[in-house]
Amino acid sequence: MPARLRPSTPLASDAILVGDPGRSLLLAQELLEKPRMSNHARGLWGYSGRTPADRELTIQATGMGGPSAALVLADLAELGVRRAVRVGTCAGLEPASRPGELLLVAEALAAGGSAAAFGVAGREAVLPDPVLLERLQDELGGEARAATVASFDALPVDAAAAPPAAAAADMQTVAVLARGRQLGIAVAAVLIVSEGGGHVALADEPLEAAAKSAGRAASSVFST
Repeated sequence: MPARLRPSTPLASDAILVGDPGRSLLLAQELLEKPRMSNHARGLWGYSGRTPADRELTIQATGMGGPSAALVLADLAELGVRRAVRVGTCAGLEPASRPGELLLVAEALAAGGSAAAFGVAGREAVLPDPVLLERLQDELGGEARAATVASFDALPVDAAAAPPAAAAADMQTVAVLARGRQLGIAVAAVLIVSEGGGHVALADEPLEAAAKSAGRAASSVFST
């Protein structure tokens, strides 16, 4: 039995990972025909069910920060998950960053000390699974742009402290990609800019709309 998750129903081999438990419920209602709560232990809400394309899918909250996400991913691997897409939020670091835009993570840079626990040195890049990345690009088309993201141990961060190549900052993507690599799970990530370069925060309604769009794309890449 995994150390953190306590599944009440079988999990799918494909999963969408979100930090916020509320977002896991939102996407379960959006993407699954008859979602069943598969986990509520530790407040990490998870749901499993079938998509309209008749594919099994699990949507699992990972909590806040990289260490929490890495622990949850390890439990999911033990429960049979083999592919995952992170649908999360990030803070834009570029002056032109627009709240609500979708970023397809082409690489994630380690900018926090906890990355060492996943075998990643400071400023080292971790890449997503190339097959999932290509499928997400096809699904999202012009809805998202490919970008480099830096993962920190805490937010907010000063843009001047971020790696020059980073378009945005978050707290989980390096951990999810690196731990997935260690566990043999194919992982990719789509992030919503929830705060732009001018520090303008995204309101709840457009944030939910962007999450649904990213979730639909993530669900679609698992259909093949």
